[in-house]
Parts: sequence; C-alpha cells; structure tokens
Amino acid sequence: MFHTNYDTSSDKFQNYYKDVSLRMKNKELDLLIVVNMFLTGFDATTLNTLWVDKNLKMHGLIQADSRTNRILNAVKNCGNIVCFRNLEEATNKSLGIFGDENASGLVFMKSFEDYYQNGYEDEQGKQHEPYVQLIQRLLNDYPVEAIANIIDVEAKKDFIRLFGEILRLRNVLSVFDEFTEESKIVGEMQYQDYMGWYNNLYDEFRKTKPTDENESITDDIVFEMELVKQVQIDIRFILELVQQYHNTNCQDKEIIVKMRKLIDASPDMRDKRDLIEKFIERMTPQGIGNVGNQWEAYIEQEKKEQLEAIISEERLKPNETLAFIKRAFADGYVTETGTGIAKILPPTNPFLPESGEKKQIVINKLKEYLKRFMGTVENPIAAPQSNNTKGKAVEVQMIPNGSLLEDVEADDDVRRLVHNMMELYEGTTIMNIVIECQREYQQRYFSMKTNDWRHLIRDYVRKVTERPELQETEVFRYVMAG
Repeated sequence: MFHTNYDTSSDKFQNYYKDVSLRMKNKELDLLIVVNMFLTGFDATTLNTLWVDKNLKMHGLIQADSRTNRILNAVKNCGNIVCFRNLEEATNKSLGIFGDENASGLVFMKSFEDYYQNGYEDEQGKQHEPYVQLIQRLLNDYPVEAIANIIDVEAKKDFIRLFGEILRLRNVLSVFDEFTEESKIVGEMQYQDYMGWYNNLYDEFRKTKPTDENESITDDIVFEMELVKQVQIDIRFILELVQQYHNTNCQDKEIIVKMRKLIDASPDMRDKRDLIEKFIERMTPQGIGNVGNQWEAYIEQEKKEQLEAIISEERLKPNETLAFIKRAFADGYVTETGTGIAKILPPTNPFLPESGEKKQIVINKLKEYLKRFMGTVENPIAAPQSNNTKGKAVEVQMIPNGSLLEDVEADDDVRRLVHNMMELYEGTTIMNIVIECQREYQQRYFSMKTNDWRHLIRDYVRKVTERPELQETEVFRYVMAG
C-alpha cells in the first residue's frame, strides 16, 4: 500500500519504526496491532481508542493506558480504553503506587445510566443533569418553531448554555453502544434545526470579534464550536443531494429542506449557502446533466466575477491580487501583514488614517471571499478576465511526469532527510531543510522551483510537529517518540 521496504537489521528497523509512528500520527493507519512496542514511548494526540487483551500491571499498565489520554480538543477530551480483561483492580493498585490512590474516579468514566438517566457529579463536585432531563428541558422550553421569536438576551443565553451542555454530553455518550438513534430522543432533522439556531446565535453574539473554536464570546456564555464541527458535511455530500433532487425532475422539495437544514447546521457550509441556492435556482429538469461538472463550471464563473468585483470596487491591482489570492487558497488563510497585501492596494498616503482603514476593508472582503469558495472545487481559482489579455494566445506549459513532488510522503528519501534534519541536536529551521532538500533532490524533481520546495516542506513540517504557527526561520527540534 505504501510501497515501503524494511527489514529487521539494526539500521533498517528504526526507519520502519519511525515510518509506522509517523503514519499513525498522521492518521494514515486506522488500526495498529501491537504486542509491546508502541505501548510505551509513543505519543499521538489523534490516537483515540486502545483495545486491551493482555494482563497488564504496574507501570506497564499506566504506560499503555497513557497512549490514548492525550487531549486533542473539545471532541477528544479523554481517551477510550476497551478492555477484554478485568483490569480495574490492577488499575487502582497501579494508580495508588504511581499516582493518587483516590484517582480512580478521574480515570474511569461514569456508567451510561449516570450520563443518560441519573445525573452525575464531576471531579470538582459539580452536579450535572442527565441527558434525558436536558433534552426534555430543551423540548419544553425551546421548541424549534419558537426559537425565532426569542427576543430576550438572557433567554438566548440560557438556550446557548443548555444546548452546549447537550453537545458536551452527546460527545461523551457517543462512546457507549447503548446510545442508539432511538435513545437520542431528538430525531436527526430536528437536531439539525437546533444546531442551525445555535449557529445563528453564535454569529449574532460574535459579530466582528475574532473567535477561537471554543470561546467565551461574552463573560457568561461559551460556544462549543469544536463539538458543532465534529461531524461535518462537505460540498460533495451536498452535491449528491442536489443530484438526487435533479433526478426527481426537481420535484422532491423535501430534499431541498433537508439540504438547507444541513447547511444551516454546518459552520463551514453556511458561508456557501447563497452559492448553493443560486445554483439550485438555475436548475431545470432538462437543463443539467452531471451536477458535479455543472457545479465546477458555475463556481469558476462565480469566483472570477466576484473577484473582479472586489478588484473593481477597491481599485486593486489585478495581477497582484490574483497572485495574492492564489497564495491564500494554497495557505488556507489571508495574510494580513507583510508586503503581499501592500502590493495589491492602490497608491495611498501611508500616513493618513484612511490608508489603514482601506487595508482592513480589503482584508475583510478577501477573507469573506476565501471562506465562501474554500473547498468548493478541486482547483483553487480561475484567473479574472483582464482587458489587456483579450485576444492573446495562452501559453500552456507541459510538466513532465515525475518532475514535481507533491507530497513528502511519496518519496522515502526526501522524508528521511527531512526527519534527520528535524532531529539535529543543535536544531534547524524550515528554510534550512528546504535548502538541503533542494540541493539533494533538485535534479530528481527538476520542475520544482524554490517556492515549491518551501511550501511543500513548510506544510509537511507543521503537520508532523503539530505546530501550525511554526515560522520558516524559527529554530526548532523535533524527535519522534521511540
């Protein structure tokens, strides 16, 4: 599958171990069966569940259980251990020797009945209502059809707190087999309705404030946006629904209702709602064949027209703006500092306050543009039409197969060099790795430019080290566990 070749010799086995470690951390492996190795010394925050069919004890038991207890985010706030042996007594004994002898309540989850029916007390002594009671309060106090009429701010905050508690509890209950569709009480479509209103209030309270995934936007409410995003839909799923709608000769309006509910419940899809609805409005039973192809053509046209509109409205430099937004699609964000944003702006006096205001207006418009079109099609952007390019021939450059490296994982030699440099005792930088890779492998990948190497290595290093903020000239050292 991965086209690798290792043996058990002393020099090759460590490379095999590192390769498996890296693939596990990057979620390329779904399941790893181990005996002793990886039960100690291996850390990956993405590791979720450990299945144990072995009599572990003392430090070996604590070490093994610790493989899955690294907190990742609000969705993964603890690890799951499915045990086929009775290790509760051994666990309590091990905790008494190596930690807090009273810690068993912090290690083991409550029972399904406690979370679902009875209620429970957390480690801080706070009493929590059970799921059934929370859902009953939601249905009684905030029926879906009445939420739109809520005007009182405190009532809105109470709904936010209540639904946030339900989100957290559903996340915990999801690990139990007993938490079936029937036991959820609220049907999926009704739950999507509530999720949509929760997102609406998030937008209302957030206004223009920058937010984190899990943030207190006011002093007394917290929005659990990571839990909202844990089950996300993408444009491919929406297009499948659009195709189903078209296959009914555009008659089955229930598909449209379902689609709108899903879009409203998804923070990432809400910004694309107008695009999707406009596309559906253009559909006729005979007018569209393959929805996917028509969608791509539609999106490319919309991208082009909307970018041209921003360029025209803000009097931006067309070529520089195109290059800037292409880079933004590649990076996944709009760069707000540096010379890139300055190059696209029209000439202004930098000492006037209007200059800073103009820059911020442009940044906000480009951010909205990026968010709207990010993830809608494979290709990031089509070039806007420029009057001085009409009638000119377009040069198409053919790139020989194999002369570009699109993924570090695709070349064991490059990946090995990157990891060797990251493990240097004195540390290294992303740019040092770029220079070394280009020196060693430029002949192999002769179509690669310096910027191609820079973006390739930078994105890979940030992913592996789990440090998205790591700067290209920042000295760092990273040693893979084991």
